[in-house]
Amino acid sequence: MSDEVKKFLDEYCDFVTKVTSEPSLDQDALIKRMKEIDSESDIHSARLLTAALGLGSEGGEFVEIVKKMFLQGKPASQENIFHMKRELGDIIWYWATACMALNLDPYEVISENKSKLEARYGKGFKVEKSEHRKKGDL
Repeated sequence: MSDEVKKFLDEYCDFVTKVTSEPSLDQDALIKRMKEIDSESDIHSARLLTAALGLGSEGGEFVEIVKKMFLQGKPASQENIFHMKRELGDIIWYWATACMALNLDPYEVISENKSKLEARYGKGFKVEKSEHRKKGDL
């Protein structure tokens, strides 16, 4: 690696560190923040962290199967459907963990999602409603 490239990468890594939060860099700061969240809210921070990491990783595993089917010739076989079914099961496990971490009723989460989408789309999907949302439509 050239000295110029090494210098560029070193400078970039220094920049990354400077714009990274303290709890992302230091375990004691992370533990302190988790304790603050637990004491200031009804959130169970360890469970929420588990859910967030699990949703990301299991969602990625599901996406990997789909990617390989559509882009790399993996067969749309019963074996791969079963594999996706297993990954969806893992996703819902972490989703339920997130609901528990946030003290949310899973039924209410689904109902709220349905209400949000009904307000956005009415009786049917339209691209313009997807791309141009009303203020406050998250």
